[in-house]
Amino acid sequence: MAAIRLQQVHKTFGEVAVLERVDLEIADGELFVCVGPSGCGKSTLLRLIAGLEDVTAGEIWIGDTRVTERPPADRGIAMVFQSYALYPHMNVYENLAFGLRVDRDDPAEIDRRVRDAAQLLELGPLLERLPRQLSGGQRQRVAIGRAITRQPKVFLFDEPLSNLDAGLRAQTRSEIAKLHRRLGTTMIYVTHDQVEAMTLADRILILNDGAVAQLGDPRTIYHRPCNRFVAGFIGSPRMSFLEAELVSADASGAELMLAGGVRVQAAVDARGVASGSRVSLGVRPEQMGLASGTAGVPGEVERVEHLGDCSLVYVATAGSREPLVVRLEVDSATRRGDAIRLAVPAAAWHVFDASGAALPRLVMPESP
Repeated sequence: MAAIRLQQVHKTFGEVAVLERVDLEIADGELFVCVGPSGCGKSTLLRLIAGLEDVTAGEIWIGDTRVTERPPADRGIAMVFQSYALYPHMNVYENLAFGLRVDRDDPAEIDRRVRDAAQLLELGPLLERLPRQLSGGQRQRVAIGRAITRQPKVFLFDEPLSNLDAGLRAQTRSEIAKLHRRLGTTMIYVTHDQVEAMTLADRILILNDGAVAQLGDPRTIYHRPCNRFVAGFIGSPRMSFLEAELVSADASGAELMLAGGVRVQAAVDARGVASGSRVSLGVRPEQMGLASGTAGVPGEVERVEHLGDCSLVYVATAGSREPLVVRLEVDSATRRGDAIRLAVPAAAWHVFDASGAALPRLVMPESP
């Protein structure tokens, strides 16, 4: 096992900056997930650590060793790609053993490592099968097993589940989490799927346009996003936003006015923002409920999606370019065209200034 450190790592392709001065420390034994939109630089970051791309500037350390200029074979890493990259003419056992045979390891040691990996990943009954005789999930387990047999210091996963259907993704994701608990090896996992990031990670790095948008544990990133980009990226369904004006602020919170004159209270420290300033409000779907009487934020139901355990209600309201998404109990009688009012606790609001930076939240939210 080994810790990883990136110091001022910069990568350009021609005149295009793909990663900009990234400083990062990944702890020994950590399951570290990098997530972000397409083109943000997350796969490039992984390839730099693996040695498959050269850094333009900066240093990379694995453990106590500076590996910036070292070839991939000398870095003590094993990588699992999006494509399984199995040899179609070799059975599972031969695929697992191939890399060790290339390294000319002792045959008895090769057999031990292959069978240990097969037992760990429940591949024992499949060792004589060819890749074409396996399901997508089984092929991905073989690809992971091939990495395990190398006994690396660090595992690198580059969107390994993107070729699987939803059910297999959930199952294989759980298997990777169990694998990490058993091995205790440092793992860096790149994905575009923020659900994978939230469920797997000890810590999450969110990249945007080649720069670090936020780094933290899943709970902190979800409840205390540092800017509007992170707030809108993390969460499924994602956060809804409304435009507002700051009316007043003190140590206990802020009063804001939505389009149409509706006033709301937010448990944020907005004392550094001038009264009358334009701000954005954000709120998670599960933090809204139905209000009675004339209280709450007024809106009209555009559509309702019944998901079995809950309903997602899309509500058009003044001050929002897109409908607010509200998660309600499945037995809700809400229908398209209904005029409703939404109850939003003061602790549920996120407030972002004109630059998109989040204002400090005073308390963590509770469901309405």
